[in-house]
Amino acid sequence: MKVRHLFYINILFFLAASINSYAQEKKKIEIVYSGRVNIDEANYPGAKILTRDDSQQVHILHENINLWCDKAIQYSNENFIEAYGNVKMIQEDTINMTSKYIEYSGLTQLAFASGDVVLKDPTSTITTDTLYFDRLKQEAFYRNGGTVVKDTSGTITSKIGRYYMNLKKYKFVQDVVLVNKDATINSNYFDFYSDTGFAYLFGPSTIVTTESKTYCEKGFYDTKLKVGYAMKNAKIDYDNREIKGDSLYFDNNKSFASATNNIKVTDTLNKSIVKGHYAEVFKEKDSVFITKRAYAITVQEKDSVYVHADTLMVTGKPEKRIIRGFKNVRMYKSDMSGKADSIHMNQETGLTQFINISKPGRTDLFSVKLKPILWNIDNQMTGDTIHLISDTKTEKLDSLIVFNNAFIISKDSVGTGYNQINGQKLIGLFDDNNELYNIDIIKNAQSIYYSRNDDDELIGIDKSKSGSINIKISDKTIDEVNKINQVDGLLYPESKFPDNEKLLKGFDWRDEERPRSVEDLFKDDPPLVLPIIKGLDDYVPQEDFFDEDMLERINQADEASKNTDKDKDPKASRNLPQRVKNKEKNNLIAPANDTVGGEE
Repeated sequence: MKVRHLFYINILFFLAASINSYAQEKKKIEIVYSGRVNIDEANYPGAKILTRDDSQQVHILHENINLWCDKAIQYSNENFIEAYGNVKMIQEDTINMTSKYIEYSGLTQLAFASGDVVLKDPTSTITTDTLYFDRLKQEAFYRNGGTVVKDTSGTITSKIGRYYMNLKKYKFVQDVVLVNKDATINSNYFDFYSDTGFAYLFGPSTIVTTESKTYCEKGFYDTKLKVGYAMKNAKIDYDNREIKGDSLYFDNNKSFASATNNIKVTDTLNKSIVKGHYAEVFKEKDSVFITKRAYAITVQEKDSVYVHADTLMVTGKPEKRIIRGFKNVRMYKSDMSGKADSIHMNQETGLTQFINISKPGRTDLFSVKLKPILWNIDNQMTGDTIHLISDTKTEKLDSLIVFNNAFIISKDSVGTGYNQINGQKLIGLFDDNNELYNIDIIKNAQSIYYSRNDDDELIGIDKSKSGSINIKISDKTIDEVNKINQVDGLLYPESKFPDNEKLLKGFDWRDEERPRSVEDLFKDDPPLVLPIIKGLDDYVPQEDFFDEDMLERINQADEASKNTDKDKDPKASRNLPQRVKNKEKNNLIAPANDTVGGEE
């Protein structure tokens, strides 16, 4: 029993020695200068009242901190001081803080400042009404609103701010706004490195310049170089053009942006949309380059036009916008579709050109075999080049021109044969329903068509040659064929029509290639593999400024204070609100009602 009793005595002695040791290890706050020293036990028991004189302020020193003020209350036993009036605290050549009031504990090395607080270091300035400063961790914290000024990076305001001095890093929370001469940034959570000017944005955030507005819920911005990245619901507005994508890079010096994965570029003036999985946008040049399953949508009141190509380019001012598609172009509209090597769409003139660009050395089918092709209702039209003209006001098809080797084919309405006309050039006119009602074949015209009566009974098969041919169409069937300068021609009974005469030279029925839906535009594309986007980590909430380590430090200091004078309340933790110390509402977002003197 005696052994156990001695063991407990030793433990208690060790704990008492530890507490005393803790108190003794901390250097005492020194009074370097005071004009007058008073004692007022009634109002300030156990304290000295220090006031300045006409020559200088009260000067206080603790380790590497110097403090000046007009009046100070010193609690020597608790190693604690309160400073009033024109307070200035300087930590070597790194921290310079001014305020109306400061509390400082030499035991916890925590400071609380209030009233027009300004904290400066070599890279930035913090202005707030109340500020906590932890000398051990070299961190400053405000939670009732503050402003940070950083040279050319701008001015940052927020509800809550924390400064990690050793890292030159700020973490701002709630109502964060950065303003400089180039941009205004709004965010919910904002990490900022004062030495580099790097800003990391989390939650709904916007970057607004004179040229653009960028939105994201995760992003990065270099406030010095004016470049950045936007992710998670990211979009950029360039006047009348909006860019969306999984990942956006932007350079505000050049008004340039590039986008990766699930891209949508919307032209609000011209009612057009471009989609794909990689894009580059040059605002000053009014141009968009887009690839990886790229397609453009021209929105019309009743029927939109879809164009797909390996690569699309949209250039020009809104009133003179041009869309170009390169390689494997496919177009779809409910009443018309087409294919070509390349396409050129002028939205000002309403001219769409389907082009086959044959280059030396190319062996792909579009340049060697396949010519531009259009399908309208039941008609297939091919030629070396096809022009489609639309009325820009009514958005309806007006006419088409097929240049060189024009060939039009339609299946006989009842049988298995094909109506065919070819010639040097084709000109077609559309009615109000976007259906061909008049076709002229000019020069070296040949035709085969199945002539039927009103009961769809076959009268015969007509084959002829002539200088040109005019065709009238209604209800999707040929009503009338007029041959001009006919060279020859015969009307054959079906049984007597030679098999080797049923197809004109150059016949190529390509109905299986016809896009019949928007999805068909992509059916021949290779499998799409999108890159995995990396680069920006998710938001990591800051740990509580008033963490367990700090609270343990405060509790130890309080115990040390009690040990020096058991009849008095400890002063070591007065520079923290009591409810924070008790962790009743230890919440970074909730504002504290800190007042001068640090009491609530």
